[in-house]
Amino acid sequence: MKPLTVIIITYNRPDDLLMLVRNLAAQKNADALLEEVIIVNNASTADYSEVKAFMAGLPFFRYIESSENLGVARGRNLGISLAKSPVLVTIDDDAWFRDDTALQLIADAFEGPYLRENHAGILCFKVLYASTGQMQVNAFPQKQFEKYKNKPRFLAPYFIGAGHAILKEAYDKAGLYPEDFFYGMEEYDLAYRVIEKGFTIAYLSDIVVMHNESPLGRTPHADKMRMLWVNKAKVAFRYLPKSCFYTTAIMWSLEYLKKTKWDWKGWGEGWKSVFSIPGNEKRTPLGAAARAYLRETEARLWY
Repeated sequence: MKPLTVIIITYNRPDDLLMLVRNLAAQKNADALLEEVIIVNNASTADYSEVKAFMAGLPFFRYIESSENLGVARGRNLGISLAKSPVLVTIDDDAWFRDDTALQLIADAFEGPYLRENHAGILCFKVLYASTGQMQVNAFPQKQFEKYKNKPRFLAPYFIGAGHAILKEAYDKAGLYPEDFFYGMEEYDLAYRVIEKGFTIAYLSDIVVMHNESPLGRTPHADKMRMLWVNKAKVAFRYLPKSCFYTTAIMWSLEYLKKTKWDWKGWGEGWKSVFSIPGNEKRTPLGAAARAYLRETEARLWY
C-alpha cells in the first residue's frame, strides 16, 4: 500500500480545484506515494467538467459527488472513511503545495525521528498567502505567532484545516470530526481527542501550502460567525475546565458582535444555543497528561 491519501472537500471552486489537482499530479514520485486522491464535491452547482477531464487519465483520483452539502466535518469524514493509506493528507480546495517535493517530505516526516520520537499523530504545514507570500497568521498552529513564526519545527496545541496530515491510526483511536459541526472549530475538537489518546501535534516549516485567500480575510457571514462561536463553546465545554467554557462563550460573543457589525438578533440566537450546551453536551474533560501537554505547548484555552 502506498503511504499517502489526499482528501479534498470542494464547493463551487472548480478553477481552484483544477489548479490543486494539477499540482498534486505534478508532485515528484506521485505515482509511488499516492494511493489515492479523494475529492468530495459538496453538492456544488458550478461546472467541474474540466476538473473531471483532467483526472480521467490519472488512476489515483477518486471523485465523489454528494447529493447534499455535508459541510466540512461530514465531508472530511466521508473521505476519511474511504481512505486506505496510513497517512491522510487534507488540503483546502483553494490551496496548493509550493514545492513539488511536498508529498515526499510528508511521507519522510512520518518515518523520521522527530515525529516518531514525539509520537506525533498530526503534522501541520506552513501556510502562506498565495497573493503576497506572507505567512497566514490565522492558519498558524500557535497563538503566540511572533514567538514561534521562525521556528523550523515545534509541537503545537492544535492544527488548522487549510493543510495538514493525520495518521489513520490517530483517527481510529480518537474518532472522526464532530458531525454536529457544519462549519468551524472541528479541528479543535479532534485535536483535543487526539492529544488525549497520547499523540502530539507537530509543525514543520519546510512543507509549505499556498492559500488563495485574501490577506484581508473573507467577509464573515453572520451564520458562519455564530457557528464559530457556538462550536468553540461546545469544544470548551466538552474538554476543558468549566471556567474556559464561560470565558470562551463571552469572548466569542463579543467577537460575533464585532465581525457582524452589531447583529443583536443573531447575538441573541447565538446565546440561546450556548445556553443549551450544558443540557445537551456530555463533558469528557482532558486527563492530566493531555492538560500537561497543552501547558507545555503554551495553548490558549480561555477563548
